[in-house]
Amino acid sequence: MIGDREHDYRTGIGTDIHRIVSDGKLMLGGVYIPFPAGLAGHSDGDVVLHALIDAMLGAAGMGDIGGLFPDTEAKWKDADSKELLFIVKERLEEKKWDVVNIDLVIHTEQPRLEPVKGQIKRCIAGLLGIDFTAVNVKAKTNEGLGEIGAGQAMAATAIVLLKKRKRRTI
Repeated sequence: MIGDREHDYRTGIGTDIHRIVSDGKLMLGGVYIPFPAGLAGHSDGDVVLHALIDAMLGAAGMGDIGGLFPDTEAKWKDADSKELLFIVKERLEEKKWDVVNIDLVIHTEQPRLEPVKGQIKRCIAGLLGIDFTAVNVKAKTNEGLGEIGAGQAMAATAIVLLKKRKRRTI
């Protein structure tokens, strides 16, 4: 007889927000976005990958991005968030967690992201070794409200579903 449950599933949510700064390049979801400003941060400020990392760690019960990559450690200064995501991917794989799907929302007034949403999906799917259709990217404005609406910040929200691989018992 096969065990009662072949898989365990868990969801995680992550959010991140960074201030827009005039010096720096804009990285969103591992993709360089041509824009006259970037995001402040200890690493490259990629709010999309930071929110995704938090969602993945949360779903697996493995803490958060600040615990794993503290901004008090010089080795994470100016870190490429794609490398941070890869480290998290490896840690989840060690614990036998697989990403089933990802849903992302990027909150920004500018730039308009419709032309690059496909690139962001491809980049994240490639980094995690999952199908392109398992990643969804949405872009929302704040209709002029708050720091995001005033063009002072960008934020992202990520939800992820993980599936744990289990050995079958007979």
